[in-house]
Amino acid sequence: MTTIAIIGAGPGLGAAVARQFGHEGYDVALISRSQDHADTLADTLTSEDITARGFAADVRDPKALTTALDAATATLGPIEVLQYSPVPHRDFMRPVLETTSADLTGPLEFSLHGPVTAVRHLLPGMRELGRGTLLFVNGGTAVVPRAALAGTSIAFAAESAYARLLHDALAEENIHAAQLIIPGAITPGDPKSDPAVLARTLWTMHQDRKEFRHFADSLES
Repeated sequence: MTTIAIIGAGPGLGAAVARQFGHEGYDVALISRSQDHADTLADTLTSEDITARGFAADVRDPKALTTALDAATATLGPIEVLQYSPVPHRDFMRPVLETTSADLTGPLEFSLHGPVTAVRHLLPGMRELGRGTLLFVNGGTAVVPRAALAGTSIAFAAESAYARLLHDALAEENIHAAQLIIPGAITPGDPKSDPAVLARTLWTMHQDRKEFRHFADSLES
């Protein structure tokens, strides 16, 4: 079996996806800004008989991100599945009339440059495998922008466009790009936004390999 790399792995959705794919036989590379956090989660998963390792990288640092992905490949083997789901910084969420061009640098580095770096770095390995899945996870502002959250609205829209272009461009190579939109908060115990429920949705997206965009819940909820 091959590896899933989860960029932005944490104790909520990242851990749930790691368990879902890990129990299906995938090795798990957990990429987080904090090595300690990644290692703690990896230790927990290892105790559940899942092969997992932690790697540190800031997604806004291309060299750190590619180094982490290389280390994950060297440690665990070929990366077949990439999930890009880091949680944006709060300071990205300024009102639109207070947002300057400089304020957009961070959000775009985070939500556009980061996934472009990761995808371009991993595509050669996926092509060598003859298959791959690219999973992008975004909030509702990716499709319905909010004036109070200008940075993430703009950056998520850019990420969405990139992911959609990948979906179309890579389909003939058996590399599937798909996006999960999660309106509102990820809430343990909620029938639609519980981390385990979302992880099963992402597993289904990986398996079905059909549509590009999926919604965890209605945008009007």
